[in-house]
Amino acid sequence: MLKTGFIGAGTTGTALAVRLSQKGCPVVAVSSRTLSSTQKLARLVPNCQVCHTAQELAEAAEMVFITTPDDVIAQVCGEVHWHEGQSVVHCSGAHSVDILEPARKLGAAVGSFHPLQTFADVDQAIENLPGSTFALEAEGPLLSMLKELTSLLNGNWVELKPGDKVLYHAAAVFACNYLVTLVKLALDLWQDFEVSSKEATRALLPLLEGTINNIDNIGLPNCLTGPVARGDLGTIEKHLSALEAKSPSLLTTYKELGLQTIPIALAKGKVNEQKAEEMKALLSFQRKQAKKLHA
Repeated sequence: MLKTGFIGAGTTGTALAVRLSQKGCPVVAVSSRTLSSTQKLARLVPNCQVCHTAQELAEAAEMVFITTPDDVIAQVCGEVHWHEGQSVVHCSGAHSVDILEPARKLGAAVGSFHPLQTFADVDQAIENLPGSTFALEAEGPLLSMLKELTSLLNGNWVELKPGDKVLYHAAAVFACNYLVTLVKLALDLWQDFEVSSKEATRALLPLLEGTINNIDNIGLPNCLTGPVARGDLGTIEKHLSALEAKSPSLLTTYKELGLQTIPIALAKGKVNEQKAEEMKALLSFQRKQAKKLHA
C-alpha cells in the first residue's frame, strides 16, 4: 500500500488519517498551516512525521490527500512540485478534480475522495467515518486504490463524472445542513408555548429518528406522513393561520416545503389530482385568495 500523507490537519484530514492508519494504511506524514494542529494529528497516528511545508510532505509520501479548506486546495496544489508516480487526492464535496490540474500536468495521478458524512468535531468524525459513502473521481489504478481505501473503511462508493460534483454537494446540503435548519425552526416554534430548547430537542429526537428509520426501511414515497400526505386541507389552513399570527417569517418556508411535498404525496397514492390541486392553491396564493378557494 502506498505511503500516504495529509496536507491539512483539520477534522476531515484527522479522521481519515486515524482510520486509515488503524486499517493498516501507512500514514507517514502530515503538514498543516499551524504547527499545533500538525502535531496533534501526528500524535494520533503511529510513526507519522511532522512536515513543516507541503513540499516537504510531498517528498515523503506517494499518495497525498489535500484536506485543507476548499478555497485553498488549488493554491496548495499549485505550490507543490509533484512528480510522476505520485497520486494527489482532494476531499472536497463541491470541487471536481479539475482544481488539481497543476499536479496532473506534472505527471501525478489526480482524484477526489469525499466522505458523505457530517463532521461536527474530530472525535465524532473519527466515530462516524466507517460505513460512510464516498464520492470518487479518478481513473485507472488510482480509482482502484480509492475503492480499496473505501472498503478498508467499511464504506460504499459512488463514482462521479466531471460536472456532477456541485449538484452532488447541494444534495448533501439539503439532506444534512438544512435538516439542522429545519429542526432549529421547529425548536423556535416550541418557544411560543414556553418549552425550552433542550426539552423540545428531547421531544423531537424520537420523531426525527423514526422519520430516518422510515426512510431507510419503508423508503420514498411511502414513508411520507402528515397533512400533505393525507390531503388534510383543514390542518394545513390552521398551520398557515397560526404561523401568520405567531411566526409570519416562516410562512414562505412552510408553503414552499409544502409545495415540494405534494408530488411525494401523489406518488404515495393517498391523494388524488384534485386534492393535490387544492393543496397547491392553498399553499401558492396570497392568504385572502387561498381562503376563497378553500371556502
